[in-house]
Amino acid sequence: MTDPSTEVPHPIASATDLEAALERLGHREFRAGQRQAIETLLSRDRLLLVAPTGGGKSLIYQLPSLVLPGTALVISPLISLMADQVEALEERGIAATYLAATLDPNELRGRVSAIARGEFDLVYAAPERLAFAGFRAMLKGLDCPLIAIDEAHCISEWGHDFRPEYLEIGKLLGDFPQSRVLACTATATPVVRDEILERLGLPAETPQLIYGFARPNLSLRVREVQQKRERERCIDAAIEEALGTPGADRGAAILYCPTRKIAEVQSDRLSANGWKCMAYHAGKSGARREQVHRAFSSGELEVVAATNAFGMGIDRADVRAVIHFSPPGSIEAYYQEVGRAGRDGDDALGLMIVSPGDMARRRALLEMDMAQNGSVQHVMEHKWGMFLELMRFAEGGSCRHDAVLRYFGDEAETLAGCGRCDVCEALAAGAGGVEAFDPEEVTLLVRKALSGVARIHGRFGLSAAVALLRGVKDPRLERMGADRTPTFGVLRAYREDWLTHLLRRCVTAGWVDFFGLDRPVVALTDEGISAMRGERPVRLLLPPLEKTPIEKSKSRDPLAPRTAAPRKAAPRKAVPRDRAEILGARDQALFEALRSYRLKRASAQGVPPYVVASDRSLREIVAERPRTIDELLLVHGIGPAKAKRYGKGLLKVVLENPN
Repeated sequence: MTDPSTEVPHPIASATDLEAALERLGHREFRAGQRQAIETLLSRDRLLLVAPTGGGKSLIYQLPSLVLPGTALVISPLISLMADQVEALEERGIAATYLAATLDPNELRGRVSAIARGEFDLVYAAPERLAFAGFRAMLKGLDCPLIAIDEAHCISEWGHDFRPEYLEIGKLLGDFPQSRVLACTATATPVVRDEILERLGLPAETPQLIYGFARPNLSLRVREVQQKRERERCIDAAIEEALGTPGADRGAAILYCPTRKIAEVQSDRLSANGWKCMAYHAGKSGARREQVHRAFSSGELEVVAATNAFGMGIDRADVRAVIHFSPPGSIEAYYQEVGRAGRDGDDALGLMIVSPGDMARRRALLEMDMAQNGSVQHVMEHKWGMFLELMRFAEGGSCRHDAVLRYFGDEAETLAGCGRCDVCEALAAGAGGVEAFDPEEVTLLVRKALSGVARIHGRFGLSAAVALLRGVKDPRLERMGADRTPTFGVLRAYREDWLTHLLRRCVTAGWVDFFGLDRPVVALTDEGISAMRGERPVRLLLPPLEKTPIEKSKSRDPLAPRTAAPRKAAPRKAVPRDRAEILGARDQALFEALRSYRLKRASAQGVPPYVVASDRSLREIVAERPRTIDELLLVHGIGPAKAKRYGKGLLKVVLENPN
């Protein structure tokens, strides 16, 4: 659990009050973190709560609504969830209601009138309601002690589920300066949390609680495939492992697909294999989507093949597997979706399937979106950065659970290795160990690899760079004369798959980029050119020389742990991808100080916090502790423009927080 200000000096409700309200809500005891969250909210008036779906966030606003006078307001986009919670509250004799466009107009008017008369302890409203002037005017007449914003990450343009209607919430809070404010989300990195505070108009010192992200019952895995049939074999093996045979009544599985067409094709294929399966995506009518949702929730379906439209409001505890047909757009999206497995606490698996073309395809989709929807360049670049963070995770340098927990800032729940993800299993078996490359060797290998990209800069894709480095006969290289350059075959001693992984890590490091819609090509970035020329240090964990967790399997079982022949040396422990990924306890204070500076500068300038610096940049600053502008320029994501505008402030924070 993480909270920069965990002291609760003056709880406004007594322990007896809290226990009585808890019992009234039908609970015997608080779950971990719930009591602290409630007491912090009541005493400090503000709270940003980050806890996974199913972690009991609703109690954090329901209970205060019973101990505070007046009518509490909950803003939520989940209509089905609102309806379910209101029904459960009414069964316990608690006056609650919800407002949504799905209600009959007469029923809606009646509920609004009852709210205006103060007949409810708790009112749920969809964010679209805030666009109605009459609704806002009615709210101003209420005694509103608490405003809770559920799914608060939807207010962030940098998050994975931005909803424009959420931008009205900040104005609403301005109408209620005396109300307590609770912002809840199941997934938010530090930069997204900072944007939530900025857009809601909450101070930087707002308490933040982060807990419950550890899901050790999930077996997280990533597999790389080369062909369609191999991908489908992985999907079938995962479903069979999780559910047994069709009709075995062992729970359910969700297959997340990147497009509507793929969801339909996979649904038909799985149905033909005997599974009770249906497709779900935004192209279906509302009635059809509701039918699939009900069938899945009731246990009628064993598998749903869906796009990311299938997610919010899912309430089924026995999901035994969540499979990603291809990588989603970010770690946030991935963990929210895979977290829908195993909510009953029993074992479940999460499988993400990747392929060599994922990076180029994602970049092309982002550029296409920018061209069609008029997105600004820095928005597209940020989304690209989020995807690269997912690809860094997929490379599997350390325990997958711990990598996710650190990404979200939940340091307190890290497991020091979960023992059951594919990386931990490979390490325990003596496979996937990290070779001992010295820094000079790393620098030389990376500079040679980057020189291969430089030779084909802007002309071909990653495979051509690999062919050039290996010295493989290739018509593309011959036509441009690249086979007669010193770079041809400069890394011929290394396997094709190893070099592909190396170049992909150069992409995630920010040294190589893609561009072009139809046939994305690779090019060196300015940082990559500097690294190739030896003008900046190279800090990179090289791929293991043995099989990596996401390499193509040679095993009959597509889900069997990837092991290699036993080595003479003892198995090595997992090594972090770079020092900037992991923050020790003594570094956390500097990271939080840098976040505070970022949020204050962003608020003053009216820009999202990411414009000042990304989370990755802040972590590298913590790791390197630069003292000069020149040293700061070596940090990922800090170019001359950012250094000029924010450099002195960032360096001042570093100097004020020495080791």
